[in-house]
Order: sequence, then C-alpha cells, then structure tokens
Amino acid sequence: MTLFLPYIIFELDSKYQKIYYFVGEYIAVYYVIKCICIAIIRKRKYSKDVSDIKEIIKKEKRIIKDENEEIIEKPKSVAKSKNEESKKEYKKFLEGHERCNFQQSIEWAKVKDNWKNEIILAEDENKKIIGSMSVLIRKIPIFGNIMYSSRGPVCDIHDLKVLKQLTDGAKELAKKYNAIVLRIEPDIESDDKVYRDIVTNLGYKIKDNAKDFKDEIQPRYVFRLDIKGKTEEEIMAGFHQKWRYNIRLAAKKGVEVREGTREDLKAFHKIMVETGSRDGFIIRPLEYFEKMYDNLAPEHMKLLMAYYDNEPISGVIPIFYGNKTWYLYGASSNKHRNLMPNYLLQWEMIKMAIARHDDIYDFRGVSGVVDENHPQYGLYRFKKGFGAKFTEFIGEVYMPYKPITYKLYRFSEKLFRTLRQIKRKI
Repeated sequence: MTLFLPYIIFELDSKYQKIYYFVGEYIAVYYVIKCICIAIIRKRKYSKDVSDIKEIIKKEKRIIKDENEEIIEKPKSVAKSKNEESKKEYKKFLEGHERCNFQQSIEWAKVKDNWKNEIILAEDENKKIIGSMSVLIRKIPIFGNIMYSSRGPVCDIHDLKVLKQLTDGAKELAKKYNAIVLRIEPDIESDDKVYRDIVTNLGYKIKDNAKDFKDEIQPRYVFRLDIKGKTEEEIMAGFHQKWRYNIRLAAKKGVEVREGTREDLKAFHKIMVETGSRDGFIIRPLEYFEKMYDNLAPEHMKLLMAYYDNEPISGVIPIFYGNKTWYLYGASSNKHRNLMPNYLLQWEMIKMAIARHDDIYDFRGVSGVVDENHPQYGLYRFKKGFGAKFTEFIGEVYMPYKPITYKLYRFSEKLFRTLRQIKRKI
C-alpha cells in the first residue's frame, strides 16, 4: 500500500486524492504496528517455551541423578589397569553374561592393537559389575578421534540406570580423547522398541538405512542357530535335506577335518587369498590372523582345515566366548568344491558348540538384500539351509559429540569406500 502511494499522488487527478493518500498511509501504519506486536508476542512465547524446556530438562536430570545414586558415582576403566584381578573380574562378568560377545573382550582389544582401548564399567552398591562397554579409540587424520564399541554394551539393555551411566562414562572418554563421535553396533534386534526409546532419549541417533555389508562395520543381518539344550540329532534334523546330504557326501568322499596349528595359518591364508580373488572381497594379511591366534587360541579360537588326499582345500576359524560360538572366517579353494567341504566344516563347528553347551551358534553376516540376483545371495542361501534364524540387528547407534565434524567425516568415509570399490572393479 505504501509503495502504491506515489502512484496515487502523481497520477490520480481527483478531488479525493488526499483522502486516498491518508487512508492508504493509515492502513500501512496499521499493518506495520500489527506485525511488530505479533513479533513481540511470539518472542515472549518462544522465551517461555525455552524456559519451560530447560526447567523440564533440569528436573529430568535431577530425577535420573537421584535414581542413579545407588550405582557407582564415576565409571571405571580396566583396560589400562595393572591390576590383573580387575581384568579377571571383568572377564568373568563378560563370559557369564547372556549378552556376552567376544568383541567386547580384553583379548579382542589386543588383536585390535592399532586402536586404544578403554573399558567402562557400571557397578552396584556392592561394587559388583552390572554393565560394561569396551571402547576402541582411533585417531582419524584431520577430523580427530572416533570411539567405537563393537557389539556393546553388555548389560540389561532395558535398564535406563546402567545405560545412562555407561553413556556418561563414554562422554568422559570423549572429553579425554577429544572424540567427535561414539559409534556402537549392538547385537540387539531391530524391532526392540524399548531399547530404541531409551537410547534416543539419552541422545543417541540410530542409523536405519543400511542394507549391505559396505554400509556398516559389523553385519546388520546375520543367521543365528538356537542350539540351547539340543542334541546333535535334533540340530541336524532342522537342516535342509540337501544340506544333510552334502555333509554326509563330504565325509563319504574322503574329506577329512583336522584342527590346525599356528603354522597352518599360512595354508589357510593362501586359500583365503584365493577366495577373496574369486568372490571379490579384501583379505587381511597373514599377520592379522597370527595376532588373533596368539591372543585368542586355544581357549577362544580354533583353526579347522579340510583336507582331501592330504591337500588343504578349505578352512574356517570359529570363535568361542561365553555362551556362544561364532563362525568368523571361512576360505575355500577352487579345487574339489564338488566334495562339499564347507558343509562338513560347518557341521564340525556346530558340534563343537553343542559340546560346549552353548546357547547360540552364530553364522555371522549376510546381505540384507534377499534377491537371487544379488551377488551375495549364495552366501544367504548357504547359511539359511542350516535351519538358522535370519536376524536383523538394530544397526549403528551413535552419539555425535561434534555433529558438523562428524558429518564431514562420514561423507569422506563414504567417498573413500566408493572410490575403493571403483578401483577394485577396474
């Protein structure tokens, strides 16, 4: 209306020109004042809302603090401790917990010695461990440190008090190491709404869009076989008929399974390189498997090799910890694949798990893309045939301490993986 006034003044030849002018000016002033009033009202309302939210947060923090008084005041770390007794206590807790995972162990942290390690503990009023989270810390050039807890934490995942304390312990570690993020990949099924609500309220974010191996560090989709309290006959009865046939065929054709030594890792690695070349995935160096053997065998790791005419044609590495056995690595030669050595090796590992009275035999990862045309469908079909349950984990749960820096890091990480895949194809 104000912009229209010059047109009224200079163009309209009317005795009502002044009236038009004053009416227009009045309307313009009215709307200006109205806008100012609306802005003031909204600002006051916003300030009140912010004040209310801050008060609610303070109240919730006081409640959580009061509820957590019965747990230890500060988290503890045993990773760097010279007290061997505390390490034994932690190992005993881990192995005895239903949510035990080998990747949360001190032994596994030694395998990952290119990372620093801290273990956060939660204790009750009697100083008994009730929760833990092994955290690996690594320097990323340019961006800073990242913290990573693979398959942690180990605790009652629906206990807010324990999860809150472990989260607070992680925040203290983040300050100590100037970390940009804590990344967790727990073995918690994706449909666990209670856990989702708890971690979201604690400030974590959940990455829900991963489908393939390349999207996360640990596989989101696995096959797990429930073997608790079952006999070998009961377990085998759950296998696909063709799988039972292949197991018997391998044994009938003369495939022999032997437990390998550290020296046999060379033969295993040679076959692993052959497998990687055939199936298109990156192979770790021999030194890595030797490091695993030195820190985990014989209590927590075995090497099983399949032979035909005294020639190694296939091999696997199972990991044993607590109430579970994991099929961690497998390799097969291009020779004698028709003898089905991989089926026999799986059965030998499952029998080991049964003899240990384990609850779970974990076949580990498969692609979440269940499509016959997918390059990893053969792996999915192979593991499914053993009667295992297709399980989807919640995926990556992360706490960004420096959100912008972390976003830049994730972008560079994705770019690096893409370039590596392109290079591999070339």
